[in-house]
Amino acid sequence: MSKPLATPQDQTAQIQEGLPQPRRAAAVACVLGALVLVVLDAAIANVALPTISQSLQVSSAESVRVVTAYQLAIVMALLPCAALGERLGYRRVYMTGIALFTGASALCTFAPTLDWLVAARFIQGFGAACIMPLSVALLRFTVPHHRLGMAIGWNALAVALSSAAGPTIGALILSGASWHWLFAVNLPLGAVLLLAGRALPYVAGMARRIDLVSVLLNAGAFACFFGGAELIPTSRILAVTGFAAAAIFFTALVIRESPKPAPLFPLDLLRTGSFRNSVIASVNCFSGQTIAMVALPFYLQHNLGLSALMTGLLITPWPLAVAIAAPLSARIANTVSTGILCAAGGICLAVGLAGVALWPLHGSPLPLIPFIILCGAGFGFFQTPNNRNMFLSAPRERSGAAGGMQGTARLTGQTAGAVIMSLLLALAPLDMAPRLGFGVAAVLAMTAGLVSLLRIRPKAPA
Repeated sequence: MSKPLATPQDQTAQIQEGLPQPRRAAAVACVLGALVLVVLDAAIANVALPTISQSLQVSSAESVRVVTAYQLAIVMALLPCAALGERLGYRRVYMTGIALFTGASALCTFAPTLDWLVAARFIQGFGAACIMPLSVALLRFTVPHHRLGMAIGWNALAVALSSAAGPTIGALILSGASWHWLFAVNLPLGAVLLLAGRALPYVAGMARRIDLVSVLLNAGAFACFFGGAELIPTSRILAVTGFAAAAIFFTALVIRESPKPAPLFPLDLLRTGSFRNSVIASVNCFSGQTIAMVALPFYLQHNLGLSALMTGLLITPWPLAVAIAAPLSARIANTVSTGILCAAGGICLAVGLAGVALWPLHGSPLPLIPFIILCGAGFGFFQTPNNRNMFLSAPRERSGAAGGMQGTARLTGQTAGAVIMSLLLALAPLDMAPRLGFGVAAVLAMTAGLVSLLRIRPKAPA
């Protein structure tokens, strides 16, 4: 392992030059590999929810807790873990997250009950929260400065592809094995990443005190908000109480953090219009995508009577379209406004989701394929430019905070989408809930596209 950087001047030089080869390639592979691992796991369980529901003998609505527990732990811990990375050093926190995530995957593999599985997924979420916000921060010390934009594109592409490909990969695994193998496959990859982590750059932590009160307020705000959302079908009084508590926690957090130059909740970054609009658009887009990814397996398996394998094959065009559109949008973003690209992507995603909801199938699922392709293309054209704009809108010294906010926006959207779909499954008949979900998802995707238009700056008069 190479000698740690000793001075701020050394770290500045590394920002400009990056790591030497072949260590640079190994470090990039480790960063992207860990990111793929945690984002893929967030999506891979969606297609297994009907199978888990039957295997553990729980209701469809209860099975969605497998998704929400993982995402809730991440949104509670994401910003604190970003601050911890700045305090203790990016690599140390990143590697701790990989170890925690891998250990929790073993607990998921042997889960005998839903409560066990949900608890293990919650622990997995804390490991993922150590990884997600620090990926771009580590890349800034891994690649040369002139290639940072490309590295951010790799990061965004890894997130987009992993999110979209999860249900397909899950379906392929389920076609030949039990749902336990969805989590067992994490173990060898986690072990490889722990070994590859030695290549990651060493960046000394900053003398920044972690405000434990703010950490608790942040966790309480997210926990009460999403807990209240899940209680809507069963107890509206408790749900309203949860929302009220979340508002109190969040207000107290903002008041406590506002005077700080580098706040735990990045109010300094959110004051920038371009960064703020990217965050809002990301929340809406990921909410819509998650609703669709939860609804599709129920729609294809319950409404159309298809097998898990056929479900996976029909969803496959989505990630394939993302794989084509995401790198293409990254190249176009060098010459075309990211606001225009994101708006076009959000509109395409909305039209595709509306088509899935409204098109008459007459017993055949084949007419869904063009709409699913359009959804994937729209998501790819939205996500990569949106992430690029978010990171490049933040100062270099706030890389960890920008990563934390980017991950918070993504996971807030994904958790909100899972909760919305859970509510629809609980309140509407099973044959209607998926189509209603697609309609809600289309509205959210359209909102993401329209918000992105606010980033387009009018040309100055001649």
